[in-house]
Amino acid sequence: MGFRSIHKTIPKTDAVDLSRGKKLFSEDIRLNDPLILKVKRSERPHARLISVDVGKAMEIPGVLGVLVHTDVPGEKFYGLISKDQPILAIDRVRFVGEAIALVVAEEEEVAEQALDAIDVIYEDLPAVFDPERALAPDAPLIHDNGNLLHQRLIRKGDVDKALLQSHVVVKRTYQTSHLEHTYLEPDAGAGYIDQDGTFVIYASTQNPHYDQDEVARILAVDRSRVRVIQAATGGGFGSKLDLNVQGYIALALYHFRRPGRLVYSREEAYLATPKRHPLKMEMETGAAKDGRLLALRARIICDTGAYASYGMAVATRAAVHVTGPYKVDNVDIQGLAVYTNNPVAGAMRGFGAPQVAFAYESQMDILAKELGIDPLKLRKRNAFARGSVTATGQSLNNSVGILACLDAVESHYEKAKQEWKREDSPGHVRGIGLGSMWYGIGNTASKNPAHARMEITPEGSVELYTGAADIGQGSTTVLAQIAAEVLGLPPNKIKAIIADTKLTANAGATSASRQTYISGNAVKDAAQKLADALLQQGAEILGVAQDDVQLTDGFVQERKTGKKIPIGEVARWLAKQGKRLQFDGYFDPQTTMLDPETGQGIPYATYAFATHLAMVEVDTSTGQVFVNKIIAAHDVGRAIHPQNVEGQIQGGVAMGIGFALMEEYIPGQTHSMADYRIPTSLDVPDVVSIIVEDAEPTGPFGAKGVGEPSLIPTAPAIINAIADALGKRMYVLPATPERIRKRIREGS
Repeated sequence: MGFRSIHKTIPKTDAVDLSRGKKLFSEDIRLNDPLILKVKRSERPHARLISVDVGKAMEIPGVLGVLVHTDVPGEKFYGLISKDQPILAIDRVRFVGEAIALVVAEEEEVAEQALDAIDVIYEDLPAVFDPERALAPDAPLIHDNGNLLHQRLIRKGDVDKALLQSHVVVKRTYQTSHLEHTYLEPDAGAGYIDQDGTFVIYASTQNPHYDQDEVARILAVDRSRVRVIQAATGGGFGSKLDLNVQGYIALALYHFRRPGRLVYSREEAYLATPKRHPLKMEMETGAAKDGRLLALRARIICDTGAYASYGMAVATRAAVHVTGPYKVDNVDIQGLAVYTNNPVAGAMRGFGAPQVAFAYESQMDILAKELGIDPLKLRKRNAFARGSVTATGQSLNNSVGILACLDAVESHYEKAKQEWKREDSPGHVRGIGLGSMWYGIGNTASKNPAHARMEITPEGSVELYTGAADIGQGSTTVLAQIAAEVLGLPPNKIKAIIADTKLTANAGATSASRQTYISGNAVKDAAQKLADALLQQGAEILGVAQDDVQLTDGFVQERKTGKKIPIGEVARWLAKQGKRLQFDGYFDPQTTMLDPETGQGIPYATYAFATHLAMVEVDTSTGQVFVNKIIAAHDVGRAIHPQNVEGQIQGGVAMGIGFALMEEYIPGQTHSMADYRIPTSLDVPDVVSIIVEDAEPTGPFGAKGVGEPSLIPTAPAIINAIADALGKRMYVLPATPERIRKRIREGS
C-alpha cells in the first residue's frame, strides 16, 4: 500500500520554533506583576503535625499570605487513581517533602524568607521504609486502611504440578531501586484569572484534562471555570502525570485574585516529585528438557511510597508482563503495591515493565545455561506467535512481532558471538546479552478513550484539535500525518491546536505509549468524517458519484477527468447549506476488566514487542562497564514517522543504560543532579535501530507505539551481557562498579 503522508520522515511541527527558542516553557511565561509561590515541605518522614505557626511569616513585608489545609475550599485530597494525597497536609505528614503550607509573596527572596519563618512542630511517629516490613502485622500504619494499597493476582493452570514436572527449575530474587526522572525542565507553572472569571493555568504537564478536573475539585468550582494549557514541556517521562504545581497556583488565584507563578528548583523536584517504583521480584520458573517454559510463580512487591499515585497500575502491569513475551501455561503471580514512608512512587516510562523485564530476561538466560540451549534459540522456542494465549487468557490474534524481532537481531548475534567475545584484553572481559520484551499499549484493563476534532474553515484551512500533550516525543507531528493521510493533504497544511482544555477535548494522558495508537485512531475517525463530507459535497458540485472523486492536495478531484475543486470552495458550499464543518472523532481500545481472583481478561487491545542485543566490556579491576553497541529491533506495527521512531529507540536505550548501570535515587541522600548519575553522550554507544512492522489491524494505518518499549529491553540485555562476560550474575540494579567489584570478589 502506498502512503502519501505517513510512513515518511518529515520536519516535526515545532522544530523551527524550538530551534529558535520561540516556544514558551512554563518558566518563560510572563504575567503582569505575578505573585511568587513557594511550598513549605515536611522535614520528617512520618509525624503528627502538632502545630503550623505562620505568624512570623505573615509579619514579613511582601508576604500576602500563607495557606494551609483549612484554606482549601473544596476537596482536600487528590490522586490519579486513588484520591489519598492531601494538597496540603492535614494532621500528619507521611514522607520527607510532603507539602504543608503555601507561601504567597511579592518577590522570590521574600517568599524564601517566609518559608524559613514558618514554625512547624512535629510529633514523630514510627516510620517504615521497607515494603516487606510494611506488610507485617505489627508494622506502623501509614494509612488507616492498612499498608497494602493493591493486590493483583494472575492464576492459570496448575503451577505446583508443572514445577514438579519441570526438568529445570530456576528460583531467584531480583531488586531495583528508586529512580528520579531528571527531565531537563523542573516542574513549573503560571496562572491568572481571565475576564470571564476562569482560572487559567499554564503548566508543564502530560495530562491537562486530568489537571483541570483536579483543580476544579480542589477549588469546588465547575470544571468549565478552569482552563489548563500545556506549556512547552521539557520532558516528563511519567512524573508530570501527577498534579505538581497546578493545585497550588489555583489556590493562590482563588484567594488573592492576582496572577501567580510557581517554579520548582532542581532540589525541590528531586525531593517532592514521584519516583520510579523500586521492585522486589521473587521468580520461580520451570522448563522442560527441550526448553519449553512450563510454569512461573512470581511475587512482585512494589514500594509505592507514602501515597498511591500510579501504584495500582504499576503493580498490575508488572504482574501482567512478568511472563515476558513467552507462552507459559501455568502461572501463579502476585503483584503488591505497598505504602511506605519513602517518597511517592508514580509513573515512570514503562510502569513496572522495565523492572520485571530485568527479572524475566535474567531467568531466561539462567535457564538457557542450565539446559545447555542457546539463549536466542530458547527465546524463539517460547516466543508468542499469532494465536498464542497469555497468562491472563487473552488470545493474541493480530500483530505479534516478537519472533520477527528475534529474527532481526539473529545475524548480529551470531556475528557478535564470533567476533566481539574473541577480543578480550588484559583486565577486561567481553560479553553479549539479549533482552526481549512485550508491552501493552494504553491503560491496563480499563476504559482508555481519546477524543479529537477536525475542522475546516470556509477559507479552506484544516485544523486538528487534540488534547494530546506533546512532551517532545513528536505526537503532534504524527497525529497531523495521520489526518493528512486521510484528507489527501501535505501534513504542513494541518494546523494543530493541542492540549488546551478550553479548545480541545480530552485525549487522555500522554503515557503508556498510547497517543499514536489511541489518539491516532480518534484523529483518523474525525478526519474520515471530514473527508466523507468533502467528498460527498464535492461530488455533488462536480455532478458525479461520490465514488468517482478523491481528495488530492487540497482538492476534490474527479478520478477519470482530473476535474477538481478546492476544498475551501467545498467548505463554503457546506457552510451555505448549514452543514457541519466540524467533526468529532473517538476511540477506546477493546479491553476487559481482569478477574480479581484469577486475573483473567483482556488488559490491552494490542502489544508492542522488541529485542535488544548488547555488547559490553567489563573492567575487572574497577567494575566499570562499557556498553559498546546496542542492536535494537522493535515491532511498532507501522512507523508513521520513521525517524521519530529511531529517535525514541535511541533515547530509550540511553535511559535503559542509566537504569542498568548508574541511576539510583536514595531517599535522604540524593538531593540534586550532583548526587545522581545519569548517562551522558559519552555513555551512549552506537545504536542500530531496526524497525519491524507487523501491522496492527486496529491501529491507525497499522501503528502501535514505541515510547515506553524503547527503554524496556536495554537493561536486561546489558545485565545478561555482564553475566556472559563475568560468569557471574547481577541481581540488584543498578549494576554499579562497586556492586560489580563486590560480585567479582564473591566468587561463583
